[in-house]
Amino acid sequence: MSEKIKDILSRMTLEEKAEMCSGADFWNFKGIERLGVPSILVTDGPHGLRKQEEGADHLGLNDSVPATCFPSAAGLASTWNRDLLKAVGRTLGTEALAEKVGVLLGPGANIKRSPLCGRNFEYFSEDPYLSEELAASHISGLQEKGVGGSLKHFAVNNQEHRRMSTDAVVDERTLREIYLASFEGAVKKGQPWTVMSAYNKVNGTFASENHRLLTKILREEWGFDGIVVSDWGAVNERVASLKAGLELEMPGTYGIGKKKIMKAVENGELETAQLDQSVERLLELIFTVAEHQKEDVSFDKKVHHSFASEVAAESMVLLKNEDDMLPISKEKDLAVIGALARKPRYQGGGSSNINPTELDDIYDELCRDNTAQVSYSEGYGLGGDEADESLLEEAKMHATEAEAAVLVLGLPDAYESEGYDRTHLSLPENQLRLIEAVSEVQSNIVVVLSNGAPVEMPWLSKVKAVLEGYLGGQALGGAIAKLLYGDVNPSGKLAETFPMKLEDNPSYLNFPGDGDRVEYKEGIHVGYRYYVKKKIEPLFPFGYGLSYTTFEYANLEVEEPENGDYHVKVSVDVKNTGERAGKEVVQLYVKDIESIISRPEKELKGFEKVHLEAGETQTVSFNLDKRSFAFYDVEIEDWRVEGGEFEIAVGLSSRNLRLSETVTVEGSHTKEEKVHRNTTIGDLMKNPKQAEIIKGMMAQMDTPLTQNMDDSSDMGDMMEAMMRYMPLRALSNFSEGKFPEEALQQVIDELNSAK
Repeated sequence: MSEKIKDILSRMTLEEKAEMCSGADFWNFKGIERLGVPSILVTDGPHGLRKQEEGADHLGLNDSVPATCFPSAAGLASTWNRDLLKAVGRTLGTEALAEKVGVLLGPGANIKRSPLCGRNFEYFSEDPYLSEELAASHISGLQEKGVGGSLKHFAVNNQEHRRMSTDAVVDERTLREIYLASFEGAVKKGQPWTVMSAYNKVNGTFASENHRLLTKILREEWGFDGIVVSDWGAVNERVASLKAGLELEMPGTYGIGKKKIMKAVENGELETAQLDQSVERLLELIFTVAEHQKEDVSFDKKVHHSFASEVAAESMVLLKNEDDMLPISKEKDLAVIGALARKPRYQGGGSSNINPTELDDIYDELCRDNTAQVSYSEGYGLGGDEADESLLEEAKMHATEAEAAVLVLGLPDAYESEGYDRTHLSLPENQLRLIEAVSEVQSNIVVVLSNGAPVEMPWLSKVKAVLEGYLGGQALGGAIAKLLYGDVNPSGKLAETFPMKLEDNPSYLNFPGDGDRVEYKEGIHVGYRYYVKKKIEPLFPFGYGLSYTTFEYANLEVEEPENGDYHVKVSVDVKNTGERAGKEVVQLYVKDIESIISRPEKELKGFEKVHLEAGETQTVSFNLDKRSFAFYDVEIEDWRVEGGEFEIAVGLSSRNLRLSETVTVEGSHTKEEKVHRNTTIGDLMKNPKQAEIIKGMMAQMDTPLTQNMDDSSDMGDMMEAMMRYMPLRALSNFSEGKFPEEALQQVIDELNSAK
C-alpha cells in the first residue's frame, strides 16, 4: 500500500470506510472530499459507452451520450481476432476518457449454455478457451488507455429467467472446466481492474457472498488483485458479501449498506482489518483511475465509425453460398426486402443499449455503389408477427422484377433482451411467410440476418446464400454492402453451434430449471462438445464460416515434449489457393485418445487468424501447455494430465479438421494419491512397481480366483475383467483366509511406498 493510501486510511472514520463500500449513486463511486479522495464514474458497456446524460433518472434508463456502437460480443467473438478485440478495447478506452469515465462495465465472459438465453448477444462463446482469450484481449486494450474493465458476470450466469434468485447447481468438474475457465484465463491474462459478481446463486450460495468464488478461487488461486463489484442490485446481505470478498455494492443504497457494515464492526461480526482491506483496494482503484484521467481528450467520430464498419465486416459469418451467389455484381438489379433494411436492429436490449453517433441504413448502403436498379419493399411489419398480405404481394412484385433479392431478416427487439429468455429459435411468422412468397417468384435469394443468437432455418433450401450479420453495431449497413458486393472477403467463424432444432441442444431438458433451481446435468458436454460426442449433426458447427477464397493445409508438425514438460510446439502451413486475398482462422483441437474418465471428443486449445494474399503460404504456430491436455480432477482438487497419446488436429472448423498428428505426454499428479482400501486392482496394475507387489500377493493366495486368471479361456478373461475393478478390501473375502484383514494395511503401506 502506498504511503498516500496508508495515510488516508488511517484518517478515515468508521462511517467513511463503511460508506465507501457502497456507490455514491447509480454510477459513481463514493469519494471523500476532506481527504482528497475523488469520486470516479463507471458506465455500462461493453461494446460501446453508455454514459447517462446529466440529470439521468435514478434507474439509469435515460438516453446516454452519443458513442460509437460496435458489434455486440456475439459478433466480436466471430472475428476470432485477438488483435482486433484489443483495438476495439483501445477505442472504447479513448471514448471513455473523453467522457471522464473510469471503468467500463464489461466484457461478459459467461458461457452460452443454451441458445435461448436472452443475453447471449452480450457473451462471447460456448467455448471457454475462445471466450477467455477474447475477453482478455478486450480488457487489455481498454486498460492500456487507463480505463478499467469489469469482467462479468462472475459466475454461472447463463440465463435471464429468475436471474436474481435462481440457484445454478453445477458439479465441480463442470464448474472448473467450463463455467469458471472462461473467466480464469481472462483474469490471468487480461488482469481486469474489477470483476462483477453475478445475481444468481452458485451451488446454494449467492455469487455476491460466495467466499469460495470471490476469495479462494478468484484471489488466492488466480491472483486477482482488483476489486469485486456487485451487479446492480445483486447483493443479498451486505456484511456477508463483504466478508466473502465483495468490496463494492452498486448502486448506492442511500445509507442502508453503511449502517449494516458499521453495526457489524461494532458488535464484532466484522473485523476492522477486513473492512480496511476492502477500503484499501477501493482507494487503490480510485487513485489508479484518477491518475489516468486526462483533460481535453477527444476523438474523430467519423474515424471511429469507419473502424466500427471494419470490425462489423469481420464479425459477420457467411453460412451458405450456393452456386457462388455471392459476391453480387454491382451492376445487378436488386430487390432489397425487409423492414430491418431501413430500421436496422444493430444491438441488443437492456443495460448495454448504446446511443450511436450515427447509424447506417442497410438499404442506402446497398444503393450507394450499385450502378443498376435497387428497389425496396417492407415485406413485413416490426410491430407484430402476423403477415400482411399487401406487403407480401409488393415484395413478390419487386422480387420478380429484379435479378436477385436480398431479404433482410432477423429477430425484433422484443424477441431477445436482458431480463428474459427466448422461448423458441424461430424467426417471426411474417418473415417465414416472406421467404416462402419470394421463393415462389425468385430463385436468387440472399438472406441477411440481424440477430443476437442462433435461429432455426427450415427455409434454408429455398435460398442460395445466408450472411449471419449478428447485431453488427452502428456501421452494420456499410459492412453488409461491402461483404455482399465483395469489397471485403468474409472471414467470420461461428463462436457457437447453430442447432437444427432447439431439442438438439444439450441443455434442452434442464433449461431454465424448476422454480429457483436449475441443474446443469449435461455436465462438461456443452456446445460442440455435446454435438460431436452424440454424433448429432448441427445446422452449422462451431468454428464454421465460408470465404470467397479457399485454403489448403499442409506440413503439420508436432514436437514431442521433453523431460516431462507439457510445452508442445505445433506448426502448420496454410495456403490461399483461391484468386483473392482472404483471412483464415486456423483452429487447433486436442483429443485424449484413451482416458479413464469421460472427456470430450475434441476441445479447442488454439486459434490464429491470418491474412493471406492469393497464392500466399504462411506457417502458423501454436504453443500448447499443461492445460491443453488436462482435465480437472475432483479428487485431487487440481488440474491433471493423464499420461498417454493425444491427437492434435487442425482445420477450418470443429467439423472440418484437415490434418492430425499424435503426441505422447507424461501423466501429472499435483497431489500424492494414496492407495487405500478401495483402490482397485486395475488402477494399481498400471504402475509397474505396484503391479509387481499385487502379482506376488496373488501368487501367495493360490485360490481358484487367482488360478482362473492365468487361464487363457473365456473364464480367465472374465476373471481378469472382474479383478480390474475389484477394490483391495474385497480380496480378503476371496482369499480363503490367506489374506486376512490384518494384512491389508501392511499391503497398503507397501504399495504406497512403491511409488
